[in-house]
Amino acid sequence: MKAIFHKCQCSFIPSPVLANLTKAGIQPARLSLQQSKISRSRRSDKDVGMKFFAGIAPTGQGPRKLYDSENTWNQRHVLVREEGGPAIADPAGAKAYDFGGVVRDYFKVVVDRNSIDNLGMDIILNIHFGANYMNAFWDGDEMTFGDGDGAIFTNFAKSLDVVAHELSHGVTQFTANLDYYSQAGALNEHFSDVFGSVITQHDNHQDAGSADWLIGDEIMGPTLYGEALRSMRAPGTAYDNSLMGQDPQPDHMNNYYAGPDDNQGVHINSGIPNRAFFLAAMEIGTDKAAQIWYHALQNLWPTANFNDAAAVVANSARVLTNNGDTPAGSTQVVRAAFKAVGLPT
Repeated sequence: MKAIFHKCQCSFIPSPVLANLTKAGIQPARLSLQQSKISRSRRSDKDVGMKFFAGIAPTGQGPRKLYDSENTWNQRHVLVREEGGPAIADPAGAKAYDFGGVVRDYFKVVVDRNSIDNLGMDIILNIHFGANYMNAFWDGDEMTFGDGDGAIFTNFAKSLDVVAHELSHGVTQFTANLDYYSQAGALNEHFSDVFGSVITQHDNHQDAGSADWLIGDEIMGPTLYGEALRSMRAPGTAYDNSLMGQDPQPDHMNNYYAGPDDNQGVHINSGIPNRAFFLAAMEIGTDKAAQIWYHALQNLWPTANFNDAAAVVANSARVLTNNGDTPAGSTQVVRAAFKAVGLPT
């Protein structure tokens, strides 16, 4: 049986942010926006799929392969480091390699997942993609990082938040395979924000109370230092400036974005379930909330909407509580968290 996955190029910087930067006269943002469209077009001709056979043995343990694009627009350009190979001097390459391992090891140790596809697939990392490219993306089978322009955004490969977020798109692809459009797409972004934050907290030995719950603050350059792309604690407050515009994320279904931009709001509306996860984590802890959300991810489907997710996550909480994996009352905590953001509608 062959499962063909939707060919999503999931980018870290939302296109509306790049559009606002373009309007403000930031030339690298305009070029990055154009290149994202070109890359998506190229992906449309590339078959992104995996064959699954009953009883097949894992193919590996998620070995890392690091490539340097050398500021070209080519992926897998020059192989500079393989799993267990000698360290390299390039700071961006060193960080990308290390953080790829942090993400892989989190999923292996905490939820017993064998790499991104759970079959030990290689973790492909491309650094120095393009010239001043202001983005990073997962495109179905590999990660690609731009260097940023050094003023608005710094090098994307140096952020664990970015690496964890984008590789988590791969985990979603090989589980629920959520469509990258409308509410399913917002859930796709939501799960990446969840595990981006969870893995960062885990690596930094933080808990729900000490974490900042910001997404993208690590890649802000000196011009916008202190801003972020999203806040899971308080959606809609991550940024407000003349270059990026104002954070459009709602924190409740009352302010749900129903327009056409951003693939009908995949980055925008993710603020609603993001806030629900934050509320649940504050009650039962980030680790236990993550366990529930990971269980739920494996029980969702490509066209799932917000109401579906609220029901499935609550049921996962019930199952895990019954198994003794999460504390008593977790189901009610999850339901209350979703109710606080207006779900189910």
